[in-house]
Amino acid sequence: MAGASAYAAGIAPADAEFFEKRIRPVLSSSCYKCHSAEADKVKGGLLLDTRAGLLKGGDTGPAIVPDSTDESLMLKAVRWADKDLQMPPKKKLADEEIADIATWLKMGAPWPEGDKPAVAGAAKKEFKITDKDRAHWAFQPVKKPVVPVVKDQRWTANPIDAFVFAKLEAKGLAANPPADKRVLIRRVCYDITGLPPTPEEVEAFVADTSPKAWENLVERLLASPRYGEQWGRHWLDLVRFAESNSYERDNTKPNAWRFRDYVIRAFNDDKPYDRFIREQLAGDELADASNDSIIATGYYRLGIWDDEPADKELARYDMLDDIVATTGHVFLGLTVDCARCHDHKIDPIAQRDYYALVSFFHNVNPYKNGGTTDEVPLRESPDDAVSPEQAAKDREDKRQDLEEKMSELEEHFRLLSKASKASADDIKKLIKRDGARVLGEEAFTRYELFRTALAALNRDIAKVDKALAVTEAGVKPPDTFMLGRGNPANKGEQVEPAFPQVLNPPPPLITPRVSAKSCGRRSALADWIASGENPLAARVMANRVWQGHFGRGIVRSSSNFGVQGDAPTHPELLDWLASELVEHGWSLKALHRVILMSNAYRMSSRPAAMALKTDPQNDLLSHFDMRRLAAEEVRDSVLAVSGTLNPKMYGPGIYVEIPKEVLAGQSRPGNGWGKSLAEDQARRSIYIFVKRSLITPILASFDVAETDHSVPVRFASTQPTQALGMLNSTFINRQAAKLADRVQEEAADDVPQQVRRTLTLVTSRPPSEAEVQRGVKLIGALREQAGVTSAVALTSFCLLALNLNEFLYLD
Repeated sequence: MAGASAYAAGIAPADAEFFEKRIRPVLSSSCYKCHSAEADKVKGGLLLDTRAGLLKGGDTGPAIVPDSTDESLMLKAVRWADKDLQMPPKKKLADEEIADIATWLKMGAPWPEGDKPAVAGAAKKEFKITDKDRAHWAFQPVKKPVVPVVKDQRWTANPIDAFVFAKLEAKGLAANPPADKRVLIRRVCYDITGLPPTPEEVEAFVADTSPKAWENLVERLLASPRYGEQWGRHWLDLVRFAESNSYERDNTKPNAWRFRDYVIRAFNDDKPYDRFIREQLAGDELADASNDSIIATGYYRLGIWDDEPADKELARYDMLDDIVATTGHVFLGLTVDCARCHDHKIDPIAQRDYYALVSFFHNVNPYKNGGTTDEVPLRESPDDAVSPEQAAKDREDKRQDLEEKMSELEEHFRLLSKASKASADDIKKLIKRDGARVLGEEAFTRYELFRTALAALNRDIAKVDKALAVTEAGVKPPDTFMLGRGNPANKGEQVEPAFPQVLNPPPPLITPRVSAKSCGRRSALADWIASGENPLAARVMANRVWQGHFGRGIVRSSSNFGVQGDAPTHPELLDWLASELVEHGWSLKALHRVILMSNAYRMSSRPAAMALKTDPQNDLLSHFDMRRLAAEEVRDSVLAVSGTLNPKMYGPGIYVEIPKEVLAGQSRPGNGWGKSLAEDQARRSIYIFVKRSLITPILASFDVAETDHSVPVRFASTQPTQALGMLNSTFINRQAAKLADRVQEEAADDVPQQVRRTLTLVTSRPPSEAEVQRGVKLIGALREQAGVTSAVALTSFCLLALNLNEFLYLD
């Protein structure tokens, strides 16, 4: 552009008059309040009081393109052609005023006065990280603190107690005494396995007076395969696990269930957490990649997917945003996705940081709901010498060779039989009938051999196990640019892979994985996240394990360790736990042990009056917090006490019976929902097919995790549908009848014993005589006054027992 004075000197007097009479008054009355140097706050970084400001534009790009109306954002905005860009926002300009702006642009957008450069007020404020930003507790290196000394040593079973009780002593509070052994076994069974203990297990623990009774119980539970099902469910909440895509059709994601099984196995095998991170982020790029590490990369494919987006490029960046957001929340405890459109408003995370993270994932192939870019063949056994990819190529080459040989003989038959107009299918039928006569015995025999081999090969291909997994577009990743306001049409500066600046990270070490057909960027990110140089990964996971046992984290906002997140109630304890996690080889079971062996975990739940007054939120942990059972725990516990729970593990998701009224609520009623065998419907809730548009009612009522985004903390609401479902649903009434059958078998016709057994199964404790007599009285009244049979009366009592608060809540 020429200098401003030269430009102004070359304007025709008529053009200058048109601007002064028709354009400047409109800009002044309708635009300058938000888009001039005098504005209190310049909106969108856009100045309209100078020509240079118009040409430079704001966050969405240049406002005008001289001599062009079609490409000028200013004209699009005043025409209100785009619902997301309507200026002025409160009242559209008059048609005559819009026409004048269009004419002015066609004239070259003349501006008669000596123009000035866009003033500094419109420039984007430079992003700087201060010493105060870096001093935030979560950004400091993890250092194992000195264990405090407490005055009263009686309650200090391990260092955890010292950290907890030191804070209590400082506030003049005392720790609660230990909970009753029956309470403790029920608490720890649910925390580790998600299931209630059997009455026999309770009595055995109560009778065990050895010093190692608690330790032995903890070890037995951690060794149970049910542990992986319970703690795997916590992880699935975080990574937005579902087996369908959402949106109108909500189609099934192929083989998503393998990821669920991978997570359960990982917890049961006590896979080191740093390896767990690397497998999900870059399992395909590992030197020792295995079926499990390939399946783990299904992490990238679990989000929602629109199969017909209005803007494909924007949809791609939305997919990348989902990956960046989930990775930031889950592994780093940071809301980095808030920096997609601008520098983070709260945390010291620049928009450049966001797009630097995007660049790690930019080479990932877009999800297409199946096919070679979404599904990867698995090894048939760990000892296979040939890679799954090579085996798949070999099979495809063989298939093409057989088809070509058959095609040659089919064309030869077509010529000899003069069946030039016959379809390919008809030719195959004709060869089957007349092949020996037309082709000759030898050629026909060869054709039949080819046909038989092809059929067998196709059957083998169909049997090949595949995983929903990540793939990349090659070893050379595309360039990544910052996007103004997150809009792909508004590209800015190019960025390279880098970690968040505020953590003072090293530069990423990126090695292309030629054999894996990927650029290696994801490995570089995974290696840094899982390294000692990153102060967040160990802290975040240690906090999540604590949350799983105490119902809330030491940092309550467990996926937000940023400035706006909650401060840790016990920062030294959190760092001690994070250090323990790393020192024990990132073993989660080791971290469980140290937490469960503390006296803090074994405290009773009834708070003292002084503690309630001084610390109503129980931040200081003077007592154990009660909690309601999670959605899956409610359903699984009903199956467990009724005696119908099927312990079968792994495999494709099951379909439980859902009322037709609920099925009718889908956009395509009942679509994509099957019906499994009765014994499969009695499996644990983690194996129920997770369809985003159709959540199992009992799970939905009890606040199962929402699946569109990462869920770090479950709600625990109290609402009428919970009680109504627990009283009236077909599932609960059937299970009450099953429980009655079990009680009838175990207690015969002895009504007091039936009541006693029912309440023992449901509450994990022997009922009092008063409770037994109340139950006997109810059953008698149902038989005598309502005129129902003994079986119906017992079923009604069992239904009542399943609705007890003591069944649904955990001390």
